[in-house]
Amino acid sequence: MIKFLDLQAINDKYKTAFKNRFDHFLSKGHYILGSEVSTFETNYATYCNTQHCIGVANGLDALTLIFKAYIQLGKLSTGDSVLVPANTYIASILSIINAGLKPVLIEPYIETYNLTSKQIKEALTSDIKAILVVHLYGQLAPMKELQTIAKHHNLLVIEDAAQAHGAVDAKGQKAGSIGNAAAFSFYPSKNLGALGDAGAITTNDTQLAELIKKLRNYGSPKKYVNSVVGYNSRLDELQAAFLNLKLPHLDEDNAKRRFVARQYLKGIQNTKIKLPYYSDTKDHVFHLFVVLVEDRNDFMTYLKDNAIETLIHYPIPPHQQEALKSYRHLNLPITETIHQQLVSIPMSPVLEVDEVFKIINIINAY
Repeated sequence: MIKFLDLQAINDKYKTAFKNRFDHFLSKGHYILGSEVSTFETNYATYCNTQHCIGVANGLDALTLIFKAYIQLGKLSTGDSVLVPANTYIASILSIINAGLKPVLIEPYIETYNLTSKQIKEALTSDIKAILVVHLYGQLAPMKELQTIAKHHNLLVIEDAAQAHGAVDAKGQKAGSIGNAAAFSFYPSKNLGALGDAGAITTNDTQLAELIKKLRNYGSPKKYVNSVVGYNSRLDELQAAFLNLKLPHLDEDNAKRRFVARQYLKGIQNTKIKLPYYSDTKDHVFHLFVVLVEDRNDFMTYLKDNAIETLIHYPIPPHQQEALKSYRHLNLPITETIHQQLVSIPMSPVLEVDEVFKIINIINAY
């Protein structure tokens, strides 16, 4: 069986280093917000070319804390509306709701699964105060044109970069450095994955960064001093240690993912399969390689019978989830088509070349 994602194989090369780092962590006796967290924050800010990185517990908290902080800073108000792609993972939308804001779901561009200026212009109203841009599946949204609209209408631009670690635009700007602030998840399956939950916020806004540092730690700038009402959302010291070991290999792993994607795009020639758009640049890090197939169940069964694992990202669109039943009235045909037809085929930096070509041949025979 060719696994959809073999996390054990991905982490195997770090096994000895992980054990050594754990022993060092255990012997230090400093388990919360220690040197590993501060080192990772410095390293990841440098990697993303931002002034600040704040480690938090997970990607959802990262997004929520950005919105909460902007409300406290007076740049957003409770009840303000935020544009968000309708086809994203529900966490993007939950962050807006959890912060006391109103998500406005808009259709993506079917070729890239991301927002474009056209959709945003059509959705703009006086209630919209921010855009949550999701670099879905690892591909950067067209940030230059989105920033132009945002500047004209005085909107905040928040990047949900949870799937886009290391993606680079034509100007050399990395995911996490292009908007006002960005949220990352280091969930184990991400391109830069921890061995548990972990997340971070990147920004060049010093005032925002200082407030989020307090918010993640009970609203405390120093021990037993609480200047704001905060939360408990700290990047775990041990997960930061593991991320420090893996970060230097991220670009190499992303290059391997792009190699696999190029083989798929060149080799898969089946009219039943709609392949994703790719500019053949570093703006896509292929967290996922997704295809559209009208008879998805039949296709997935066929691949399973041929020993190839697949997944669906995501089977139910957010507006049809019970948690968001107040949005069920929305007419979102593009989003619904994506969620009905999308299949994620194996994609990882440890896929062997012969596995890649086996997948291509089997798909072509479908």
